[in-house]
Amino acid sequence: MSEKVWFITGASRGFGREWTIAALERGDKVAATVRDLASLEDLAAKHGDALLPLQLDVTDREADFAAVAQAHEHFGRLDIVVNNAGYGQFGFIEELSESDARDQIETNVFGALWITQAALPYLRAQRSGHIIQVSSIGGITAFPNVGIYHASKWALEGFSQALAQEVADFGVHVTLIEPGGFSTDWAGSSARHAAELPDYAEIHAKAAESRASRSSKPGDPQASARAILKVVDAPEPPLRVFFGELPLQLATADYEKRLATWKEWQPVAIEAQG
Repeated sequence: MSEKVWFITGASRGFGREWTIAALERGDKVAATVRDLASLEDLAAKHGDALLPLQLDVTDREADFAAVAQAHEHFGRLDIVVNNAGYGQFGFIEELSESDARDQIETNVFGALWITQAALPYLRAQRSGHIIQVSSIGGITAFPNVGIYHASKWALEGFSQALAQEVADFGVHVTLIEPGGFSTDWAGSSARHAAELPDYAEIHAKAAESRASRSSKPGDPQASARAILKVVDAPEPPLRVFFGELPLQLATADYEKRLATWKEWQPVAIEAQG
């Protein structure tokens, strides 16, 4: 198998770091972006020129384009572009400030959009490539207390499904990775929390209990590295793939309920058409 060149955002920890390590250890090359270059010093010392560490805030569109161009110039091509940078914003919809909402969308949606746009000219020109969008089971279903996070991932899902159809004729693939709960510190130090309103205290407690039950068996980020390699090496990779055991169960229950409701209300839908 010929070596691949990766561009991975959010490589300091979690999926980004584990996938960077997996790619490097099998002989691939990686341009890895982080906010703090110190987080990549150990990997740079071990893998040398195979790793290109880049300091980047993905909400900066001009910097995104510059980083992708630098990676392409450095390695001569790009094969796999991973939009992994992002975070979880907690808070009921009424509790969110304007900055809470805007910052979440700027990072999780626009950050991925700018990197995708920056990479596409190179992938189109070489008539090959694979864009990996790190979404979430929260990209196709929703729970209380993370509504704006869901909004960001649903947006990512929507533009990525459209993108997959737009670039297929250029030999470029798009895959949405939809993980369940993993031990990535997603809900820990990287998360942000809106100020809670007293009226929601009881509902917050119920939401926390429900989330704890869904996270009772978190996935292993190191195991996810083996899985992502199978996805990027597949001749015909999927548009969507779950990571973890729980997402299929959650999606099945949600979509069965949706279909039942749509069918029940189909006479009204027909009436509305006129």
